[in-house]
Amino acid sequence: MKKTVVINIVGLTERLIGTHTPNIVTFLNQGQLTYIKPVVPAVTCTAQSTYLTGKWPSEHGIVGNGWYFKEECEVKFWRQSNKLVQSEKIWDELKALDKDFTCANLFWWYNMYSSADYGVTPRPNYLADGRKIPDIYSYPANLRNHLQEELGTFPLFKFWGPMTSIASSKWIADAAVLTDQKYDPTLSLIYLPHLDYNLQRYGNDLKIIDKDLKEIDTVVGELITYYKNKDSNIILLSEYGITDVDLPIHINRILRKEGYLAIREERGLELLDAGMSTAFGVADHQIAHIYLNDPSVQNKIKNLFLNTKGVQAVLTGEEIKTYHLDHDRCGDLVVIAAQNAWFTYYFWEDDKKAPDFARMVDIHKKPGYDPVEMLLNANDLFVKPKILLKLLKKKLGFRTVMNVIPLDANLIKGSHGTVPTSPLDYPVLISDHLTIKDAKNTVEAIEVYRIIKDQVISS
Repeated sequence: MKKTVVINIVGLTERLIGTHTPNIVTFLNQGQLTYIKPVVPAVTCTAQSTYLTGKWPSEHGIVGNGWYFKEECEVKFWRQSNKLVQSEKIWDELKALDKDFTCANLFWWYNMYSSADYGVTPRPNYLADGRKIPDIYSYPANLRNHLQEELGTFPLFKFWGPMTSIASSKWIADAAVLTDQKYDPTLSLIYLPHLDYNLQRYGNDLKIIDKDLKEIDTVVGELITYYKNKDSNIILLSEYGITDVDLPIHINRILRKEGYLAIREERGLELLDAGMSTAFGVADHQIAHIYLNDPSVQNKIKNLFLNTKGVQAVLTGEEIKTYHLDHDRCGDLVVIAAQNAWFTYYFWEDDKKAPDFARMVDIHKKPGYDPVEMLLNANDLFVKPKILLKLLKKKLGFRTVMNVIPLDANLIKGSHGTVPTSPLDYPVLISDHLTIKDAKNTVEAIEVYRIIKDQVISS
C-alpha cells in the first residue's frame, strides 16, 4: 500500500485559491482539482463521516454536528465517541486488505474509541472548581505526553472562541509530523480549521481574510514538503464552502411565537425544555432539524416555515429520503436556509432572560450551533480587561463566568450547510494522483471514500 496523507483545509474553495495561496497553487498546478458536491448538511461531522465511510447520513447516522437524543430528551452537540458513527470506516476496510496498514487520525471528529491505530483529539480537563484546562486525548495514551512535551499544551482557546488563530492549526500540523515520525502510519488524516473562523466572521472578503489564507497556505506548504519527502500520495480537500450571509433566522423564536416551544425559567433566566415542547428546532448552520413531540402539527409547522423569509425548503417524508437523511436521529422536518441565510438556536425573546451560557463559549450546553462564540462583545469597551481579570480569578481558584460573547447574530457574515449555487463555493479535492474520471468533474461526497482508498492501494 502507498503512504497517503489527507489534509483537510476547512472552508477551502476554488474561489479562495490564488495569489494568497502560492503553495496550494503550486500543488494544484502539479495535479488536478475536482469539485465535491457537498453532503447535506454540509457541516463538519456529517461531511467527515461521509468521507470516511462512503455512506450517506441515512446509513452512518451523523445527521449534523448534533441532534436530539430522544431517550434522554436532550440536544447534544460535538460528541466524540466513534461508536456514534454506524458504518465501517475506511481504515477498517484497508486493514482487512493489508494487515500492515495503519491509520493516524489527527483531529478529524469522532476520534475517541475508534479502530484507527493512532489518534489525537481536543479533550479539555473540566476541574471541580469550574476551570477548563486545555488538553488532548490520544491513543496510544502516551502519545499525548510526547506531543505536549515537544509542542507545548494544545492551544485550545486558539482552536475555538474569540481568540482563534493559526496557532491551533499549526499545532495540529506539527503534531501530525511528530506522529508520523514516531509511527509511520500508512494513512494520515489531518484537520486544519483555520480558514473556518474569519470566513464565518466576515464572509468571503479577501481584504480581510487575505492574512488567514497566507497563514494556512504556509502551514499546508510545510506539510506538502514533508510528505513529498516521505514519497507520499497527498490529497488536499475541504468539507464545505462558506458563502456570504446577511439573514439570521431565529427558528425557535418563530416556534415559540406560535406556542410550540416549552420554556422553563430558573433564577430569572430561560431554558429550552425540549422534552416538553410540542416542537423545537436544532439549529446547525444553514439547516435545522425540527423535532415533534406531537406529530399532528407537522403540516402546520411545514407551512409556517415555507412562509418564513430566508427559508429555501422544508423537508418531510420522502423529501428527507431524497437528501439521504432518513435516519432515526433526523428531525421530523428538516428546514434548509437560502444561501444568504442561516439558523440561530436563540429561543429567548428578551436578552435579559437569556441563559447564562448564551454569553459564553459553551459548545455543550447550547441546544444548537453558535458561531457568535467567535466574537467578543464590541459594545463593552472593557471586555478585554474583564477577560484578563476573570482568567486571574480562575487561576486563583475563584468561580467566575466568562460572559463576554455578544447576542447579536447579525455579526455573522458567512455560513454553510446547504449546496451552494456556484461550484466555485463547493468543497474541493486536489491531488496529483486523480484519475481522468475524477479530474475537473464534480463527485458526490460519498465518492471521496473511493478516491482516498484508490490512492492508498495504488502501487
